[in-house]
Amino acid sequence: MNSLPQPELNERLAAILAISQRMNSQRDLGALLDLIAREATSLLGCDRASIFLLDRERNELWSKVALGSEEILRFDASRGIAGHTALSGDTINVRDAYSDPRFYTAIDDQTGYRTRNVLAVAVRNQSGAIIGAFEALNKRSGVFTGRDEESLTALASHAAIAIETAQLIGELRRNQDELTEQNAHLWREVESRYATHGIMGTGQRIQQIVRLVGRIRDSLVSVLITGESGTGKELVAKALHYNSPRARKPFVALNCAALPETLLESELFGIEKGVATGVNSRVGQFQKADGGTLFLDEIGDLSLAAQAKILRVLQERVMERVGGRTAIPVDVRLLAATNKDLEAEIAKGSFREDLYYRIKVIHLHMPPLREIREEIPLLANHFLKEYCRETARGIMEFSPEVMRKLVNAPWPGNVRQLRNEVMRLTACARLNVIGEDDLWEGIPRPGRDQPAVQPVKLQSLKTAVVEMEQRMIAEALRETRNNQQQAARLLGLSRQGLINKMKRYSITG
Repeated sequence: MNSLPQPELNERLAAILAISQRMNSQRDLGALLDLIAREATSLLGCDRASIFLLDRERNELWSKVALGSEEILRFDASRGIAGHTALSGDTINVRDAYSDPRFYTAIDDQTGYRTRNVLAVAVRNQSGAIIGAFEALNKRSGVFTGRDEESLTALASHAAIAIETAQLIGELRRNQDELTEQNAHLWREVESRYATHGIMGTGQRIQQIVRLVGRIRDSLVSVLITGESGTGKELVAKALHYNSPRARKPFVALNCAALPETLLESELFGIEKGVATGVNSRVGQFQKADGGTLFLDEIGDLSLAAQAKILRVLQERVMERVGGRTAIPVDVRLLAATNKDLEAEIAKGSFREDLYYRIKVIHLHMPPLREIREEIPLLANHFLKEYCRETARGIMEFSPEVMRKLVNAPWPGNVRQLRNEVMRLTACARLNVIGEDDLWEGIPRPGRDQPAVQPVKLQSLKTAVVEMEQRMIAEALRETRNNQQQAARLLGLSRQGLINKMKRYSITG
């Protein structure tokens, strides 16, 4: 390039620098390739210029067919002058293309263009690896010179940086688009799963719940969900959330019975750094649920002090962290659940009446499984198909005898216990048809002597349920030699749920 007169050399260097700046400002690969081809054509005074990028996995070169075109030309990298340059790294300047054996005439045949002379240089990235070839065709005046070779080589080094940047940005955009689509797909799955039809049941009592959830979908009122452990109270809470205007905001669930009293307040409201030695600042569940829904399960187990603070948050829409003095605004819809009789707890003085009416704007009661036995075949078959799909097992089914016994079983742990039992049957069954030999010990098997049915002593249903729970817990503890974990599993409860019931009924073990 030093053979050029200084003014012309400066002019050409300035042109390459200006082209480089324009290339570096272009982030779309297709538009960048068009820009490079257009600028090279102008700089070298030729008819056409193209960047061919090397696809090493397929051993192919590819490029756009023409400026502004979306059509991509691909050919074997071992063919043609551009291919030879991309594989060898040599600069090739051919005065008469058709007299050179390396020239690949099929491209002219495909595009309808007539090539006279060719200049090709390798395109190398910053580490020196060849990523393609830069080719100029048909010098308008004469043939390509050594000065053209130097100019195209300089331009190729700048183009390589711009191309790799555009490819990286393109990959990041594709990854972002893919993540956005995956996120949208996951949201559709979540919303579908917890739509009202996710509450399974065809009977009148379940359908009443489904219809009520549908009617209040656009409302943000507080809802109290009652029912025994395992009846699906959290499922209803999720259906309420994911069918509401807050569906795309957080759904935060907290089991009040699972936390010791000393930690409950900081878990609900958060804690400031330095309240105690080694304590760091932590966000509470109310703040995590800001803009969305907070589901407090077993709210009847909260202390009166915690109840008072929750009532203040609901009334004033502000809260303070433990050890903090700043009021933090929160926008939370509260859904609460309990298996306790809160009116009885109010009478005993262990639950605040004002909080009760604040959380019970709408009341939903989940019936125990023994009261909706007609739903058991639907639920059992749903859980069976779900587990088979998750574990990639073949199609399985219950024998009629097993289904009859499932329908007649007591199910103290309700739907949760039924689901766990179906999972156990699916995992342990030797055949695709689940038979009586696979049944849980708590479900009567064939050949056992069944006690005669005793006449039912008339008493309140609540008293009967309490007595039955006490007997079953005591029996489970005896069967497991007071192993609470095993007894809880036998009853279809969590260990903490069993402990709570033992405290309630003053059962020691």
